[in-house]
Amino acid sequence: MSVGDKDALLVAIFDSWIDAVHRARTDDQDKPPAVPPSAGTKAITAASTAADTAMALFEPFIRHFALDEDLSREYAAIIVRGAHESAIFQNLALSLIAEITEVLARAGLDDADAGRGARVVYFSYLGILMTVLHGTFRESDALNELREAIGFVLAHEGEKE
Repeated sequence: MSVGDKDALLVAIFDSWIDAVHRARTDDQDKPPAVPPSAGTKAITAASTAADTAMALFEPFIRHFALDEDLSREYAAIIVRGAHESAIFQNLALSLIAEITEVLARAGLDDADAGRGARVVYFSYLGILMTVLHGTFRESDALNELREAIGFVLAHEGEKE
């Protein structure tokens, strides 16, 4: 119990798991894609590939939080209450936003749109994750909603506000 009370223990356990998943996911990204797109399908597959790549950033976390909604909900409540900080949660947010910015830039968005789009996707992810924890979305619905948000960002590149 060197971490403190029960809440601190739960945060430490979740943070440890989140860090392990993030490291494993990052290691998997270093592997080359299985089949490169042919020249005729590059434009069509660019958005699809970007969406798939972006989904791979978030999917492990959504799947894990959906495994035990009660425990995940308690973890989220502890973080939201602010009584116990989660360094990994804060660092992961910055890391995920940077990674999604990179994905969107590779898909053709300029730097400003990629950064804005990354924040939109990240905050959509958080909202979707909260709806999973609330029981409003099932895991598959959450993944579909996130894919739709990513597709929206990709489809609206460069539009003026």
